[in-house]
Amino acid sequence: MRFLPLVFFLLLTNGAALAAPTIELSAGMHRIEAEVASNNADRATGLMNRPSMPMQRGMLFVFPEAGVQCFWMKNTLIPLSIAFLDDSGRIVQIADMQPQSLDNHCSVKPVRFALEMNAGWFKSRGLAAGGRINGLDKALPSRQ
Repeated sequence: MRFLPLVFFLLLTNGAALAAPTIELSAGMHRIEAEVASNNADRATGLMNRPSMPMQRGMLFVFPEAGVQCFWMKNTLIPLSIAFLDDSGRIVQIADMQPQSLDNHCSVKPVRFALEMNAGWFKSRGLAAGGRINGLDKALPSRQ
């Protein structure tokens, strides 16, 4: 009987992992609700097994240091666009990624951040390489 609440919760969530912490980012006048994936487990899981995602929602991947970052879409059910971002939030490049694909999508230069949004999100808002995503500092650990 004491496991009944857990079983009920898993049935309601379809066994999906709990969402990562969320921060607000912006691209000009466009607001983004970004889940933050800043540890190995969250970065490895990413947006896998989600049947949909609201248009203003995305996932910000934060790495400990800049490097060439590569992504694939194994077990990811929705098409995504990914923006690779430098430390200032400037978009280095954008790639479109198809669901369930094992194709690698790697940054053309070392970056510390990557932002996944629904496919076409950046293009439909006129964002391209050189554009800027604001608010990345909210995703960094506070220095005390």
